[in-house]
Amino acid sequence: MTIMPITAIIATANRANVLKRTLESLAGQAVRPAQVIVVDGSDRDDTHALLLTDLIGNLQLPVQYQKAQVKGAASQRNEGMALALHPYILFMDDDILLEPHCLERLWNCLNSNEKTGGANAMVTNQQYQPPGKVTRFMYRLLSGQHLPTYAGKCIGPAWNLLPEDRADLPECNQVEWLNTTCTLYRKAALPTPVFHSIFTGYSLMEDLSLSLQVGKSWLLYNARTARIFHDSQPGSHKNNIREMARMELVNRHYIMTSLLNRTGLVNHAKLVVFQLFGILTSSQRFSSAVWLGKLDGIKAIANNKQ
Repeated sequence: MTIMPITAIIATANRANVLKRTLESLAGQAVRPAQVIVVDGSDRDDTHALLLTDLIGNLQLPVQYQKAQVKGAASQRNEGMALALHPYILFMDDDILLEPHCLERLWNCLNSNEKTGGANAMVTNQQYQPPGKVTRFMYRLLSGQHLPTYAGKCIGPAWNLLPEDRADLPECNQVEWLNTTCTLYRKAALPTPVFHSIFTGYSLMEDLSLSLQVGKSWLLYNARTARIFHDSQPGSHKNNIREMARMELVNRHYIMTSLLNRTGLVNHAKLVVFQLFGILTSSQRFSSAVWLGKLDGIKAIANNKQ
């Protein structure tokens, strides 16, 4: 077992049993972080109780518990950052399972080039898939260019596409954005605060916002052979369809205009096309909550109350 100067930050809420599996998975790595911070937004005490048991001692993980002052994925990660002691930061979701050597390969990818600011793991059950004719047309329309693949790109109105997993690709592939499912950053590359205050609650696309900021000065890579399984869990925040629809539009508009500087009528027209495409290809296209959420988002943007 090798200890690296890494602070792992895990935001969690009401998922003690799921978090336990994630911590066990992390503890099984040949390379481990020197510090693990769990920022807990739970309404119950079971997560705190879990971390007080012999489980953590038996796993030999240096876990530090922090009760969240403000609930929300982005705000909880910001709180974890305030406690971070090491020059590398590992953001992890609380519902992932790491394959053997995942963290070691992330570390190697990040440190293969001193100009690399961040590297994320390949999510084995969430990857870029070759698009059909309609989707490929949308890629080309919104990006304004024809590419052999759009994997790992952020195109048009902040449409972020997953990285690609192919055996003929190298272990580290340069991308334009990183998720926070399992991502290792150089602390020196991170902005202050790490996550903008616009990202509240479920904090949709906070990872896109962060990585685009880092990518302005640093290289970003997907470590294809550093692999995880994302056992995505249900949650009350996901049940509020209207709020999720509003948040998706508002947050994407913020990233498009404030970080990508894609303003003006053409870019806003692309955003409208993207929103309609997303709704019409969704299983929730007939849900009034989705349409009302988008209307709420338009009002928020118009009133500059993002």
